[in-house]
Order: sequence, then structure tokens, then C-alpha cells
Amino acid sequence: MCIFCKIINKEIPSNTVAENEEFYAFHDINPKAPVHVLVIPKTHYNSFNDIPGEMMGKMGTFMQEVAKTLGIDQSGYRIISNIGENGGQEVGHLHFHVVGGAKLHWGHFADADPKDFF
Repeated sequence: MCIFCKIINKEIPSNTVAENEEFYAFHDINPKAPVHVLVIPKTHYNSFNDIPGEMMGKMGTFMQEVAKTLGIDQSGYRIISNIGENGGQEVGHLHFHVVGGAKLHWGHFADADPKDFF
């Protein structure tokens, strides 16, 4: 069982932001911005590649509600999902990072040289 499934099952504690029958949102333990929350489906999907479209639609609505709850819906925020090894996915359970609370920069790509990728 993956770490996020254990969090959903309350085997590992987390700082809950929002929850419904299908999704769970909680604060990231290693935040990269003043607001950094993870949003996960309660059903295990390995990545964005695996989630059915209708479920993704519901997850989008849930993430909008989370942004409003966090007070970042008007000021702006970023939603990130890393997919697969080359995409930087570290946990094999679909999750979205909702980050905000400050002016966000592009991060690790800001100083990247495109020649390094080709």
C-alpha cells in the first residue's frame, strides 16, 4: 500500500484541508511556497495517465474548492502534477500540488539551458 493510501486510511497522520467521499487535500510536509497542499483521489490511480476523465472533472472542481478554502482563489495559484520518472513523480499515487500564497517563479526551469535537453 502506498504512502498516500495509508494517509487516506488514517494509518499516517496528516494536516487535513478538505475532504469528501472521493478526494482528500492535506498540507505538504515539505512546502515549497507559503501555501502548499496535496490533493489526491481516495481511489488509487498511479498517475494522471490512469484517471478517468469524468473523475478528473470532479477532481478539478474539488481543487477549485480547496483553493477557495485556502484563500488563494483570487490572488492566484499553481496546480502541478508530476507524471512518471522523467516528470519527477516520487509517489506512485496521482496527486496534485496546489501552491500559492506568494508570487510564484518558474523554479528549476528558470535557469535551464534548453541545449541540455536536446
